[in-house]
Amino acid sequence: MGVIRLGFVEVRVTDLDAAVRHYQGSLGLEVTGQANGKVFLKGWDEWDHHSVVLQPGGVGLVKMAFKVEGDQDLEDFEKRIAAWGLTVSRVHRGEDFAVGEGISTELPSGHVVQLYREMETLGVGTGTENPDPWPEGQRGMAVPRLDHVLVTAEDPHLFARFFTEVLDFHISERVVPQAGSDQILGAWLFRTNTPHDVAVIPGPNGKLHHFAFYLDNWYEVLRAGDIMAKTGIPVDVGPTRHGITRGQTIYFFDPSGNRNEVFSGGYITYPDFPCITWTADQLGKGIFYIQRELNDRFTTVLT
Repeated sequence: MGVIRLGFVEVRVTDLDAAVRHYQGSLGLEVTGQANGKVFLKGWDEWDHHSVVLQPGGVGLVKMAFKVEGDQDLEDFEKRIAAWGLTVSRVHRGEDFAVGEGISTELPSGHVVQLYREMETLGVGTGTENPDPWPEGQRGMAVPRLDHVLVTAEDPHLFARFFTEVLDFHISERVVPQAGSDQILGAWLFRTNTPHDVAVIPGPNGKLHHFAFYLDNWYEVLRAGDIMAKTGIPVDVGPTRHGITRGQTIYFFDPSGNRNEVFSGGYITYPDFPCITWTADQLGKGIFYIQRELNDRFTTVLT
């Protein structure tokens, strides 16, 4: 019981048509609906109605939404969030297109977190009977699914406490000021068996650093880089490897300036996975293992 996974992210964009061309044409997501001025999209290997919501009117993260396993989880989390001292409100069926009952809260970091139990199901591109490994008619990078979201907070330690103490996430990796310290400067948190479903690094409250899409392997990451070069997508960093998570990556920007990532590899986690610690003086190597340094844009460009 509890949180199953990251369900969807809702982001603001300055030009909705340009954003749809980017996420549908270049990343290969499928448009699954439009309502209330918003556009809903999913990857070809995602069962639920959507994993990305595009909302016109600026940039940045509107909310991150996590799917829970049972109805009782919503009641339990509602009580636990309130006991933690945060305001929690009900999100009724129909308030969010294709999404059932849920709850919502705003964290001390200014990020809105929604929990929900149900979403309309559309199925995957390969079907469920004698499926092929990938569907016909793929576009662009053909990302199969949303992978994770990374945000910034003035107090990453408090952000991590909420996810571990209230939502029962685990920390796969963390950054501390120096060896032996328990003060968290950054944390990579998981509920599934991936290195992270959500992560936090130091920065202004309420900001989005990036949201990421999974690719099967290093070759697919390189192919995604070729597509970015061919179509003129602004690249931030990569292709390269992370020290933290061990993943292979490219960071790039959508037409509004929201940072995206394609991510492959990494390791498998379990509830008893021991937390890996990086000290702040090795953060450059932790984020970009090969280059071993952070560029200014990567740490300052947020939406």
